[in-house]
Amino acid sequence: MAKLLQYLLLSDIDLATSIGLFLTLCAVYLLIRTLYRLFFHPLQHIPGPKLAAASHIVEFYYDVIKGGQFIFEIERWHRKYGPIVRINPRQIHISDPDYYDEIYAPSSKKRDKDPIFTAQFGAPESIIATVKHEHHRMRRSVMNSFFSKRSVMQLEPLIQEKIDLLAERFIEAKQSGMVLKLEYAYAALTADVISHYCYGKSEGYLDHHWPQNDIKDGLSGMGHFTHYFYFFPILASLTQKLPTRLLEKLDPAAKCFVDLQGRFIEASKRAIRKGPRVDERPSLFDALIDPSLPESERSVGRLSQEAMIVLGAGTETTANTLSIGSYHLIRNRPILLKLREEVKQVLPNLSSRATWVQLEQLPYLTAVINESLRIAIGSTMRSARVANEPISYKDYVIPAGTPVMTEHHFIFYNSDIFPQPEKFDPERWIKAAEQGNRLTKYQIAFSRGSRQCIGINMAYSELYLALAMFARRFDFEITGTTDEDLRFVRDYEVPCGPNGPWTVQARVKEVLAD
Repeated sequence: MAKLLQYLLLSDIDLATSIGLFLTLCAVYLLIRTLYRLFFHPLQHIPGPKLAAASHIVEFYYDVIKGGQFIFEIERWHRKYGPIVRINPRQIHISDPDYYDEIYAPSSKKRDKDPIFTAQFGAPESIIATVKHEHHRMRRSVMNSFFSKRSVMQLEPLIQEKIDLLAERFIEAKQSGMVLKLEYAYAALTADVISHYCYGKSEGYLDHHWPQNDIKDGLSGMGHFTHYFYFFPILASLTQKLPTRLLEKLDPAAKCFVDLQGRFIEASKRAIRKGPRVDERPSLFDALIDPSLPESERSVGRLSQEAMIVLGAGTETTANTLSIGSYHLIRNRPILLKLREEVKQVLPNLSSRATWVQLEQLPYLTAVINESLRIAIGSTMRSARVANEPISYKDYVIPAGTPVMTEHHFIFYNSDIFPQPEKFDPERWIKAAEQGNRLTKYQIAFSRGSRQCIGINMAYSELYLALAMFARRFDFEITGTTDEDLRFVRDYEVPCGPNGPWTVQARVKEVLAD
């Protein structure tokens, strides 16, 4: 279109006629494209609103103009059109919990990612943005052993050390009367653990940075840009290139985020110069610069982008789950007391320490964690999968190359599976197990299949160890946070409330004695 306009302007036709002809041709193009999408497109047989099938304007309006509302419009469409809906010209959303494993399939069924979705991250060399199945499998194989259960168990002394330090910060907060933002407190824990794992050194958020956390600031603050980046991915690259002073004036959170990226680039350069460490426990950086890997996989961009994504994902989602779980334990004292009594079985006194393996055997703690993961949702991003062959859903054949998705919210808040889904009820997991109903089939907080969150074992270790400490050693009281504040009303790829990202403010009421 740009070349056509240039040709018309340089021709002998007068300016008004050139512009008129250009606009006419644009209108004809849009008309033909609309007719094709509605009547001749391979997805024309999939139910859904015609305007959404014809254009991305509906998606843009609800997510960009109205601010993270498209997920709720999709929910309304499912009530009207059924479990399969064409949500835009090229994507399908399926609201059927029992079909989830077909979309997010194991490695035996190849599933690519949607390149339009991955472009928004501005990190094309990271594992989360790797489009092709085979390329993703190669990159993941390098990292798999690092995040295996065995490796995380070997790291457990470090995690326990950080949790003990967090407990010290809670004790100090009790002495000073400080009101804590629990998501920041837990983000200090998770960021210190994952940063040590990435490049062998903790960022120190539980030490000299406490209670500040620029990773959490950056991730929370950048949330409201996510939909802009999705529609205009070039903005993600431009943000990284703007002068620091200008960026700080435009948005301090964006400046925080870009500063972090700069730190990771410098850390990546140092790691590449030094080469893999042989005399210390290897870090993720050491694995990513292994000489056996192709040179293209050992670039500064590859290392820095992977570290940024791993640190962000490893910090925020687990911290949010811990924060939301803690909120509901504080609000529901009978649940907290029942959990405390169970935890005392393996932590009989305050100096006791229990391993992740020991804590996993506690059914009520496991139920509390499952319910915290469900209520907190995790990610709300529309992460589609693309099959290389046609797949079927009921009477519908979905053509090869079609991005298909199911968002966590549609499973975790499905009242047929989880009655009264807004209620925090760990007992539902206990009762289901007693009745032989495998409710864990619907525990998809970390996704499933070949693209399942690589940090699942680390997250579970942190959840078990941190919530056991919280329940065993402290009583908190909520200050200024209500159920309404934690209602999911906006989607910025993490669930947000009426006032933005979920925030839990609390004060340490009592430090428990043996």
